[in-house]
Amino acid sequence: MERLVNLKHQVVGVLDPAGDWVALLPIRLLMAYEFGKAGLMKFNGNNWFANYQDNFLFPFNYVPVEISWFMATWTEILGGFCLVFGLFTRFWAFSLIIVSIVAISGVHWPDDWNSLAELWKGYAITNKGFGNYRVPLLFIAMLVPLVFIGAGKVSLDSILAKKFSS
Repeated sequence: MERLVNLKHQVVGVLDPAGDWVALLPIRLLMAYEFGKAGLMKFNGNNWFANYQDNFLFPFNYVPVEISWFMATWTEILGGFCLVFGLFTRFWAFSLIIVSIVAISGVHWPDDWNSLAELWKGYAITNKGFGNYRVPLLFIAMLVPLVFIGAGKVSLDSILAKKFSS
């Protein structure tokens, strides 16, 4: 039993410090890819926000669709770019959470539901009349640690913090 406890301490002794360096990197890279791709699709596509603006949360439902489109596009592109390098990570992660919440309310939330069971049907990838808020909700769950913990040690944020804290 003592050998097992010692092995556990050895493994944790290696994983804990390594986690400071690499644990958040896969989340940053995945979110950078997903949001960057979405932003580039908007950049190269046509503005379809007018079809959904009435569903956007306040105050976004009052912002002209051209401005909303511009803000969403560039938040996704610049946010994705900065997440790759871990630059201003907390700001961009929080901004992308806002974009995701507005996307859920405007596009992915079910139009009508009468019970939690019906609402739960919207936790899906495909929309069969119940919404499809699963992916943006998972994105929010992945962005939350970046808001609270930051980018980790493999980031420009970490380099800048060391440079300016001296």
